[in-house]
Amino acid sequence: MPENNHITIVLAGQGNAGKSSLFNNLTGLHQHIGNWAGKTIEKREGTLFYKDYTIDVLDLPGIYSLTTYSVEEVISREYITHHHPDCVINVVDSTNLERSLIFTLQLLELECPLVLALNMRDLAKNRGINIEYNKLQGLLNTPVIPTVASRGYGITDLIDEILKIKGNRSSHAVHRYGKEIEDCIGQLTSLIQINEFAYPARWIAIKLLEKDKDITKLVGDQKPEILGKTKELSDHLEEMHGHDSSLVIADERSHLAYQLTREIETILPNRITSLNDRLDAITMDRISGYIVMVLIMGGMFFTVFTFGNWLSGLFDTMFAQFHDWWNNAVGVSSLASLGWAAIESVLALVQIAFPYILPFYIMLYVLEDWGYIARISFLMDHLMHKMGIHGKACISFIIGLGCNVPGCLSCRIMESRRERFITAVLVTLVPCSAVSVIVFGLVGKYVGLLWALGLYVFAMILIFLVGRISSKLLLGEPVELIMPMPDYKAPQLKSVFSQTWDSLKEFIYIAAPVVIVSGILIRAIDLAGWMSAISSFLSPVTVNWLGLPAVTGILLIFGILRKELILVMLAAYLGTTHFADVLSPQQMITLAVVSMFYVPCVATISVLWNEYGWKKTLIVCALEIFFAIALAGLVKRLLDFFYSAG
Repeated sequence: MPENNHITIVLAGQGNAGKSSLFNNLTGLHQHIGNWAGKTIEKREGTLFYKDYTIDVLDLPGIYSLTTYSVEEVISREYITHHHPDCVINVVDSTNLERSLIFTLQLLELECPLVLALNMRDLAKNRGINIEYNKLQGLLNTPVIPTVASRGYGITDLIDEILKIKGNRSSHAVHRYGKEIEDCIGQLTSLIQINEFAYPARWIAIKLLEKDKDITKLVGDQKPEILGKTKELSDHLEEMHGHDSSLVIADERSHLAYQLTREIETILPNRITSLNDRLDAITMDRISGYIVMVLIMGGMFFTVFTFGNWLSGLFDTMFAQFHDWWNNAVGVSSLASLGWAAIESVLALVQIAFPYILPFYIMLYVLEDWGYIARISFLMDHLMHKMGIHGKACISFIIGLGCNVPGCLSCRIMESRRERFITAVLVTLVPCSAVSVIVFGLVGKYVGLLWALGLYVFAMILIFLVGRISSKLLLGEPVELIMPMPDYKAPQLKSVFSQTWDSLKEFIYIAAPVVIVSGILIRAIDLAGWMSAISSFLSPVTVNWLGLPAVTGILLIFGILRKELILVMLAAYLGTTHFADVLSPQQMITLAVVSMFYVPCVATISVLWNEYGWKKTLIVCALEIFFAIALAGLVKRLLDFFYSAG
């Protein structure tokens, strides 16, 4: 394909603006997920084939500015300035235009080829918001395309506009700030030669006045004399306005966004109360909101349990004769035993883990796409403050229900390092989907659904108590909750299934090899005669204190790789997935408790290590191992008393 038929575009925008929906509509199945080089930030790329063009699409992290306050913001601005994409699509939330335009103005300052996707136009109309997008296009001297990404509306117009501007890097309208600020920007710009740095001269001048650390260092290393002039001008602005020069620039940019919004946006009077408003009146009420939350979350777990049990039973029936078939086909030998260990590990994974993980991810992404997750954060804000954090931590907790790794990474949304660390520690105690396999596949299936739900309530209580203790030990006060509240919108099945498949791919590509290798190793240890020695060494903890079968000691060690390995390998070692034949109800509950709270999986440990250092990570791991073993032993004794009294 000729080079001039190849286009690179990036999607940039604030959170909840609809970037993910636009990305999925553009790339469809031609997309893949990875990480930015040297970073634990997710990188989403895809390809679109349109009118003989190959269009590479990169979805930048959702950010609110182009400062250096977070890794995501640094990644975004470095990519735009150093890789020079053919076009940047700024996805703008039509229902929060003024807030979105603040970010748009920063992109314009970067002087990159820009197209505005004025998204969620349907929601804006429903709220009585009328936007003259043609007038906005004239004011910005930038193409503006109204879109509804969730339905695919406006996507073709958007791509056609990108094809028009390919290779055309005409300048945008330069939006001027107040006279005294423009004087300062002009003086600094005059000291910077064209193409002297990787960034536009005007943008560098603005960032110097904003006291951007990275830009200040960059300029200081090459032309330190400019920093002296910057200090003089910053002091002048601060003396004139009475506060920091970075706030002066931010205020001016916000005022400019306000003026633009007033010129092109009108609110229709006496509009009919929207469905979104009526839903919020119920779901965010101080009484009905909590009732709805309990019903929704309870319904979610009941659905996962019911569907998981049905699918697990179906797989049990399908695979019932596989062992006999293997023995008849291969025979009985050490090598055949190792081969069966690999097959049995896969079958156990499919029978035990997959039935519960699949519906869990579907339900989670339906709630996220619907817009309900932010409401939970609002409702839980008061309780979160008692734990030394604020309501946004609920987002990390809910993500952690799927997997603790992205749950810990999402803690970056918290404003202070103290809150990020407390939230990350608490996320490691949240029962992830791997732990849910144990809770539902063991306790829920054989002891009862109420016992399984009770374990989740028990986990919530412990997380609250640990949060209270952590907030007392780590001094500081939680900040107030400030976050955008997205409108409700009908979940898009394409987006839900795409996100579910991405999560299942990780489960298949990572869990399956680990399960197979672990199953073979455990069988090899057993054949070598070492199992009894290892089990005996760990029996003071596993047998005497926890009251579990001796083999669970080595399973807990392997469980550090993936928590569901504990149950899957137990089934493979015992030769049955019908755990009621080999474990008592007390043992099932005890095993679930120790699995929920002991050391996080290796992937989670690596994230904690990278984010907070090895000392804090080792302390967290050691404390959680001790805590889980002590707690599970106490639970075992309470259960013995309960069952004996019954």
